Amino acid sequence: MRLSGLVVSLVIGTVVASTVSAGAPSQSLRPVLRPLADALAAQQLIEAAASTKGLQSWIKRYKSRALKAGISAAVFDQAFQGVQYNADIIKKDRNQNEFTKTIWDYLDTAVSDARIKNGKAALSKHNTTLQKIEKRYGVDKEIVVAIWGLESAYGTFKGSTPVIEALATLAYDGRRGDFFEEQLTAALSILQNGDVTAQNMKGSWAGAMGHTQFMPTSFQSYAVDFTGDGKRDIWSGDPTDALASTAAYLKHFGWKKNQPWGVEVKLPKGFDYASANRENLKNPSEWARLGIKDMRGRAVPNHSKASILLPAGAQGAAFMIFQNFDVIEHYNTADAYVIGVGHLSDRIMGGPAIQGNWPRGDRALTYKERIELQKRLTKAGFDTKKIDGKIGPLTIAAVREYQRAEGMVPDGYASLTLLKTLR
Repeated sequence: MRLSGLVVSLVIGTVVASTVSAGAPSQSLRPVLRPLADALAAQQLIEAAASTKGLQSWIKRYKSRALKAGISAAVFDQAFQGVQYNADIIKKDRNQNEFTKTIWDYLDTAVSDARIKNGKAALSKHNTTLQKIEKRYGVDKEIVVAIWGLESAYGTFKGSTPVIEALATLAYDGRRGDFFEEQLTAALSILQNGDVTAQNMKGSWAGAMGHTQFMPTSFQSYAVDFTGDGKRDIWSGDPTDALASTAAYLKHFGWKKNQPWGVEVKLPKGFDYASANRENLKNPSEWARLGIKDMRGRAVPNHSKASILLPAGAQGAAFMIFQNFDVIEHYNTADAYVIGVGHLSDRIMGGPAIQGNWPRGDRALTYKERIELQKRLTKAGFDTKKIDGKIGPLTIAAVREYQRAEGMVPDGYASLTLLKTLR
């Protein structure tokens, strides 16, 4: 759906002190020349100028491809007026993997008291519209509101970056050039269709747009004109089209109304942690016979086949997850995001907080540490298939096999302790 990802920004303040000895002559207020700093600044200016010139050359070459894709010259020229190379976007793209949060830290923010309160208020304010959307698409209104809450804090932080400039910069940069060029062409098509003007087409640094942060290709495929005014407007103060588009998106990927995304559960003593595998699907009644119950000690209803998820290993909360978990993953594949959306929707409906403990003494692995973990696992004979710094199903499976071989609890949890053991 979008490039979703949690980015943590660190601001480092620098204090410069100046001392003057007693009796020294007065000093000019002009800054003292700092050769190294000035040289670095000059180099940055040269690089910025070169990047801007390079982008303009790229835009000229790209124009022919855009016109072949059906974009008119008039729309293209108007969209690219004033577009410049944006170095800040490249910095964010380069650094997005560097800083991560543990799932409990993420959930503390994603499902904060303020976000729950504001979610209930948003649900009440737009309830009539949301009921109509729910009736048409068969998607529970609370899950739509929860996505809205996580994506833009209910429309208060939709992003202020010009989308054409962001996507052009990223396409020119080349690291994921093909992907971003496809998004850029889709964005131009949206402008050509008249859904929004280039001036109002703003979003995140990576091109996600509007109340619920659609990427341009997702907008083309799933956005709807629910208000009937002839435009699919996900940017303005009225969130109707954005909320309906989100419901249409979830419906397309198979949302089942009144089926939970997941249920927090208690695991019995002696539980086989190797069975907590996304591929291991059982009816809740089957899990109940193995001793897995909800937090009140009851068997979970047979909504559909489900698997057991341990996002923080044996020391963290456990969830029985259903098909709707997979549907939310189409919006963002991170387990923390899906749990955040699902749990926020539960809290908006008045449900309880997560009751299980988290290993709060742990910290998240850095990007370099995740790369190291994958390399060491693979070298030890537990192939992660990819060395990409992403702790996905393949890496979790490799972790579990290593843990089993070493006589550890095979919960698949990629922790700092595990990395230190591999070292």
